[in-house]
Amino acid sequence: MFWLKISPLFIFTLFIGWALGRKSRKRKKHTVNDSLSRDYLIGLNYLLNEQADKAVDIFIKMLQVDSDTVETHLALGHLFRRRGEVDRAIRIHQNLIARPHLSKANRVQALLALGQDYLKAGVFDRAEKLFQEVHESNEFRKDSLTYLMAIYEQEKDWHQAINTAQKVEQLTGQNLKAIIAQYYCELAIDARVKVSSEQAFRLVKRAMSIDKNCVRASILLGNWEAEQQNYKLAIKAYKRVVDQDPDFISEIIAPLELCYQKLDIIEDFIHFLRQCLLTHARISIVLTLSKFIEQSQDQQTAANFVAEHLHQRPSIYGLRRLITLQKKFSEGQARFNLQLLEDLTSQLIKDKPIYQCTSCGNTGKLLHWQCPGCKHWNTVKPIHGLEGD
Repeated sequence: MFWLKISPLFIFTLFIGWALGRKSRKRKKHTVNDSLSRDYLIGLNYLLNEQADKAVDIFIKMLQVDSDTVETHLALGHLFRRRGEVDRAIRIHQNLIARPHLSKANRVQALLALGQDYLKAGVFDRAEKLFQEVHESNEFRKDSLTYLMAIYEQEKDWHQAINTAQKVEQLTGQNLKAIIAQYYCELAIDARVKVSSEQAFRLVKRAMSIDKNCVRASILLGNWEAEQQNYKLAIKAYKRVVDQDPDFISEIIAPLELCYQKLDIIEDFIHFLRQCLLTHARISIVLTLSKFIEQSQDQQTAANFVAEHLHQRPSIYGLRRLITLQKKFSEGQARFNLQLLEDLTSQLIKDKPIYQCTSCGNTGKLLHWQCPGCKHWNTVKPIHGLEGD
């Protein structure tokens, strides 16, 4: 375990040996400077005695910063940062920047690396200043803006995030409208609590104007219209989701049903579900329709309807619904067995995630519009297939 902890420093000692040997060859020297050899051995001694910080100081002192060794410093700093040893990464990059004869290009590289160190450490104010300095140097402009976006997202400074994202679009031609729309959704949620509903509506509609496929904006608008008893407008907003991204149909079925009930036009809701089922075979639609079939006809007809769709699209949720329906018209041992199966499937479903990120695979039971794992926007969706919708 100890060797795993200090392995970056051993790698660094190899870097130093390579760098010093290269410089020695360039100067046509055949012997290694005695003081360097002595410092090298002292550093190794610190390393072997698990005094890693002292070893780092010795090795940095040994390695004179010039065009041949800058990459070595940057590589070591990156290695420490990846391992979570941010303090050491910061010391290495600060040492680089402090050198008076560092070239402008190398200094900008070091500033960018130090900004990443502070970002990793959560020291956002220092990271922001460094990335702004890098951006103003006209070097690594896309990288610096991207990191600034990450900072503003974590600080929830959505106005700055929008401005920065627009700069990235102008600089690179990259389409960030889907992300910018999410920023406006965040502003809308804040405005509804801190300002007014009218401002929230304006911001969420702004999100939809930027990204016509913004599912979150449609759901927010539907929820808020329903809360104000504007059920027809809520239905219009919810139904837009089907065209925007049918993967999210399961998210709108329950609120849609409530709106149709309030308007006393539940038959229109049933018709809508049947039309959806023709093009989007989702178990959430089947389960809701089975409830209405059970109410209007009987349990056996509802069970047959669920079973038919389970043949086409196997689902644990559908299986549990079928067992529940079959149990209602069973008796004796058969009913007992079905109850056991229902309990087992319920327990299995209870432990299963509902959503998954399509980018990093992170799963959970809550819908996040920004993945808490990889921090990508619009990548978390309801799980489909046997264990999902």
